[in-house]
Amino acid sequence: MPDPAENPQQQPAALPVAQVLAADQPSTPMRQADYQFLLELTETLNTTLDLRTLLNRTAELIRRVIPYRIFAILLLDESSRELRMRFQIGHSPEIERMTIPLGEGIVGQVAQSRQAILINDVSQVRGYIPANECVRSELTVPLINKNRVIGVLDIESEERDFFRPEHLQLLTLTASRIGQAIQNARLYSRVTRQTQTLEVLNEISVELTSILDLDKLFERIGLLLRRLIDYQMFSIMLIDERRQRLVTRYRWRFGQTAMPGQWLPLDAGLVGAAVREWRLINVPDVHKDPRYHLINPETRSEMVVPLFYKNRVIGVLDLEHVRPNFFHDRHERTLTTLAAQIAIAIENARLYQQVLRHEQQLERDLQMAREVQLRLLPPRCPQHRNAELAARFLPARSIGGDLYDFLEYDPSRTAIVLGDVSGKAAPAALFAALVSGIMRSAANQSPSPGQMLAHLNDALQERKLESQYVTMLFALWNDDNRTLQVSNAGAVPPIFCRSGEVTMLRAEGFPLGMFPDVTYEEFTVATQPGDAFIFVSDGLTDAENSQGEMYGTERLTSLLCSLRDLPALEIADSIFADVSRFQGGKDRFDDETILVLRVL
Repeated sequence: MPDPAENPQQQPAALPVAQVLAADQPSTPMRQADYQFLLELTETLNTTLDLRTLLNRTAELIRRVIPYRIFAILLLDESSRELRMRFQIGHSPEIERMTIPLGEGIVGQVAQSRQAILINDVSQVRGYIPANECVRSELTVPLINKNRVIGVLDIESEERDFFRPEHLQLLTLTASRIGQAIQNARLYSRVTRQTQTLEVLNEISVELTSILDLDKLFERIGLLLRRLIDYQMFSIMLIDERRQRLVTRYRWRFGQTAMPGQWLPLDAGLVGAAVREWRLINVPDVHKDPRYHLINPETRSEMVVPLFYKNRVIGVLDLEHVRPNFFHDRHERTLTTLAAQIAIAIENARLYQQVLRHEQQLERDLQMAREVQLRLLPPRCPQHRNAELAARFLPARSIGGDLYDFLEYDPSRTAIVLGDVSGKAAPAALFAALVSGIMRSAANQSPSPGQMLAHLNDALQERKLESQYVTMLFALWNDDNRTLQVSNAGAVPPIFCRSGEVTMLRAEGFPLGMFPDVTYEEFTVATQPGDAFIFVSDGLTDAENSQGEMYGTERLTSLLCSLRDLPALEIADSIFADVSRFQGGKDRFDDETILVLRVL
């Protein structure tokens, strides 16, 4: 394509092979065929808003009056002030990808001067750039809409003196109509594209918020973003606050996912500039920008947008292309709009993964605590000649606040302990372990039930924890004289059945750890063969069914008498089974513990 002399107004005088058609230049009479061409062109321009269809039909109609071999329509990019080929016939792909700055070459000069020009012999034009070696003559007219140049129409021929003045006049006459139709089609295309973009943005916003796996989220972001911007390389980089660097979490190059893990200091490259300056950075040609940090040698244009969350930058989106000046205002608006939603989705996913890691760690800790708790419970029940003991324990959660123990004072005396710590799960289990340790240490002195509860209360007062207390039933079985000595610190009173009659021992007292200087009463029961005693935590009597009814003491006492002749372990299992049937699958809200003493 030619490069005219520096002053376009003097070009015709300087080059006799060129003819410029000014606005006030007299026109030659139009032929009937020209009128027919104008009518058909007007009809074509008014019947379609699809830009590609419009340009193709326009080219076909012009060929009927000017039998060209090479044709092109170039449109002006307002942001870069360059002409880009939007439609062509006869040019090579390399020429189609060219961009021509305003004022350079024939087409650039025509766009700048707003005057059509006819070159009869391009070989006589100084500075002419032979994009096609066979071209000999050229005809170029500006496309103007609302007094603004939007592009040029360029026709070339392989023959000298091919184009006639009437060709120049005819195209000049129709150029404004073509320019208006092209601008209308571009506006329609822009509105359609904006509508599609908004639909995609809405779809992306809905979809991204539902993905909580970071790797899947990054991959989905890259896929959805390609529906809006035809990038060739893409990276998601997140800030490592501790090491003050940007770490690549996702990379995509020419259709393939690349291995992440690369990192850059926060002050390096265009990505670092976007973080420092808190703004989108769009570089038309990275080879001309000293801030560029070479990672992909193919890159020519790059756009980086920071990801903001709660007034801080958490990372960047980095888009690259092999073609200079690829990213434009539309891309910037789209990416800026989407970046806010992407930042929220990434932070939500990171928070979810952090919570998930904490939950997994907590689950491991709870499992370990449960193993420790189970080891604190007695592995077996003591054996006596005149009594049979059994125990069953079921925590409401992975670990519970109930505790029970058997402390053997001597071969004939065993302390039976059932406690219930306020609260549930890990805090209750830890407090139960503390109580168990104090109690076992004191058992060496063989205290009576009342003395043991008073000692535990004093010890817990010294180690007082807010809102923590323990209810406890402490009974001492003497196998020699078959007596049971009982003290109670706020626990469910023991129940025993004798000869079909049920009795509840009304032993009462303050829970351990609530008040200082408390004394506890002691009751002694002289047992008879066949007597059956049960010690239960309130989680068993308070167990509820789906209707909200509690299991209660009455059900428990009536069941006990029907089971009194069974072995102690079968009594415990039967009571647990009956409570489970009553609950009907409803989740337990408290620990359930039962101890059974059956006098032989």
